[in-house]
Amino acid sequence: MSSFRQTTLERAYDLARSGSCRTVGDIKTRLQAEGYEGVKDRLYGASLTAALRKLCAEHYVCPDAQAAATQSAPAGD
Repeated sequence: MSSFRQTTLERAYDLARSGSCRTVGDIKTRLQAEGYEGVKDRLYGASLTAALRKLCAEHYVCPDAQAAATQSAPAGD
């Protein structure tokens, strides 16, 4: 079994694309909860913050909207 762990930056981009983080602050909170250290130091800078913010805006799915879509989806074929 591999003990590979993504870097803080790689994980931040994955979280931004996942649709579960609405803001860069959400990403930082999740990273800290996952045990990443020095999150604020590694996710610093206007360009990086802007890129993560843009990905969050493009991919974020509101939990209420996701639940409503799941409930209104027709049963399997």
